[in-house]
Amino acid sequence: LALLTSPHAHAWIQRIDASAALKMPGVVAVLTHENCPDRVYTTAVQGFPEPSPHDQRMFSRKVRHVGDRVAAVLAETPDQARAALRTLKVEYEVLKPVLSIAEANAPGAPTVHSGEVRYVSGEAPAGTTTAGDGRDDPIVYQFPLHADPHRNLAASVADGIGDIEQGFAEADVVIERTYKGNRVQCTPLEPHVVYAKVDGGRLVLHASTQVPWHVRRIVSRAIGIPENKVRVIKERVGGGFGAKQDIVVEDVAGYLAWTTGRPVFFRYDREQEFVASRTRHLMEITVKLGAKKDGRLTAVLMKVDADTGPYGQHCLTVPMNAVSKSLPLVLCDNARFEVKSYYTNLSPAGAYQGYGAPKGSFALQTALAELAAELGMDQLDLIERNRVRSGSRIEILRSLGEGRPGAAVTLGECGLGEMIERGRKAFRWGGPKPASDDPDWKIGRGAVIVQQGSGLPGLDAANAEVRLLADGTVLMLSGGADLGTGLDTVTAKAAAEILGLDMEDVAVISGDTDVTPFDKGAYASSGTYFSGNAAVKAAQDLRAKILAAASAVLGEPESDLSIVHRGIVRGKKGEVTLAKLAHMSTQGEHHGDLVGIGGFKTEHAAFPYGAHFAEVAVNVRTGDVKLRRFHAYQDCGTPINPALALGQIYGGILKAVGHTLYEEMLYDKDGRCVNPRFLDYKIPTIREVPEDFHVELVPVADEVGPFGGKSVSEISLNGAAPAISIAIHDAVGVWMREWPFTPERILRALGKI
Repeated sequence: LALLTSPHAHAWIQRIDASAALKMPGVVAVLTHENCPDRVYTTAVQGFPEPSPHDQRMFSRKVRHVGDRVAAVLAETPDQARAALRTLKVEYEVLKPVLSIAEANAPGAPTVHSGEVRYVSGEAPAGTTTAGDGRDDPIVYQFPLHADPHRNLAASVADGIGDIEQGFAEADVVIERTYKGNRVQCTPLEPHVVYAKVDGGRLVLHASTQVPWHVRRIVSRAIGIPENKVRVIKERVGGGFGAKQDIVVEDVAGYLAWTTGRPVFFRYDREQEFVASRTRHLMEITVKLGAKKDGRLTAVLMKVDADTGPYGQHCLTVPMNAVSKSLPLVLCDNARFEVKSYYTNLSPAGAYQGYGAPKGSFALQTALAELAAELGMDQLDLIERNRVRSGSRIEILRSLGEGRPGAAVTLGECGLGEMIERGRKAFRWGGPKPASDDPDWKIGRGAVIVQQGSGLPGLDAANAEVRLLADGTVLMLSGGADLGTGLDTVTAKAAAEILGLDMEDVAVISGDTDVTPFDKGAYASSGTYFSGNAAVKAAQDLRAKILAAASAVLGEPESDLSIVHRGIVRGKKGEVTLAKLAHMSTQGEHHGDLVGIGGFKTEHAAFPYGAHFAEVAVNVRTGDVKLRRFHAYQDCGTPINPALALGQIYGGILKAVGHTLYEEMLYDKDGRCVNPRFLDYKIPTIREVPEDFHVELVPVADEVGPFGGKSVSEISLNGAAPAISIAIHDAVGVWMREWPFTPERILRALGKI
């Protein structure tokens, strides 16, 4: 399979001539907007109903970004497909592109989506027309996004608690600052890849995906076949980081395999991965804070404007997460947020590890440090004055339901105080800063607090099944998606712990929609909390069934029985091996096949917290920034696998250092990305690891999590940008409000260029 993509950021396709391609040797099919399924859908692979507009067609007459799909050629070999692709003749009517939030929001701006707007439930919001231009694809909404796509508004929501105006009126000091986080790439080492085939009258997709079950649902909808005709197998994934929470290549490959009966293999090259997969949303966040002289906050206002690119996948939930994972860290009676997401003609945005929270954290935590400077307070003293703590009632969560009703939460145990204190001692906070031997290098320190969630309570679910095999070993069938994060290890360890087995006695199959039970997939920091809990419950169910079977064999009550290491059920009078019980059950005796089933869904919100400390050196002559020290103190509940947890944290921090100091997708005046490869797009390597790079786990067990566990991976990305920004100000006296903090931006802030 070879894909022809648009050279223009915004254009109508006037004509495609595929006649020459169809005559080329080995060509099986050519797919364009003229012969693809006439269905719109969202590529955002989220729970149903998807909180994203259905605004994408497999191929559209209108192309909306450089790299957008124009045509696909299926041939016997890759060389034949590429040769045929070069014979396609396409005529475009080039349109003016929309290349920024300001342009999208300007009066008379070009419209990225001009088709009819349809609502599958409820009425159209006031002021929104459903009329289109008659040429463009329709947009279908099944979720209250408060959108107006004909004004390039993909989604909007605003809410709050208290009286925000009264809060600012009561303040002794009010500051207002705007922060910007630019578009960055997820950069998985393995690009998007899929192998599709028809087997036994069913479509089988071997995909590099985080969400096999949701992929099945959306691909079946895009192609127009029942879900029971689609099987998705998540193969070993070479990195996801959010980019693989979307349908990117699976729909086209699946449709061509289904309609031709031929096996189809397709893999993005690196440039396609950069411009046509998914990126982190560019966001402009304005924070307005009011406070008394003693530092107590009287009002907090966050305004988030996000650039969702040409399609609206994750257009509501990512920018909302910028608020919902930052604003609840501080207690204030008067708080409000306003979130808007705009269509542009730049690369598609979507999920990215942290899911909006790193940019919200950057804005709010840096603004708090700026407020502390205005008040003449130490920034950690200001945080201590306003932070959440054990037993806090977090009222703002009532308003943070992402289009659904939310609920206030009374916080359980919170370890932020201990984490902050550990960081204070390690950095000798309040004491003199280290001296530099070179007058060009100035040293500064910064600290922030961070939070994340553990899955989506009330929305998502996970399931698992554990089977006792005839030799006394067990097979774990987990719907969860291990992306190299160690989730399969977590589920195996849970089963081994509960069943009195060694890890080697537990085999895991995961992420196969025909074999494993449903799981929402790998997103929202939900792996351990949801999939791990499902594995625990399945193992507990199997344990109960084992004891019941052993009771019948031994003639002893279950209350007198226990599973002792390794693989033996012992009572007061006798004992029996798991292998014997399994063998008897598979021969049709006693209780039948011994299978444990477990599912997990909860309304309980488990918040991991952290305190991150940074020390930097800034060269006032060149603008270079060196990260000298970085300490992270994090609560992931009871760490089920401490080594894996630490690896997640170290990796997440280094990824955040990348978008803080180096990474940015750059575009020319025509909307073309000018650095779509690793040669020009800088990501951190082992050379960028600070000499003093230290992580400590500060366990605060959660009452609902598996063995007290919480999430760990995404929170790690939330602290680097604000901690480094604050440290730069401490070093050279300038506030960096736009990432990445490149030497050029540092020198401009210093007034040297």
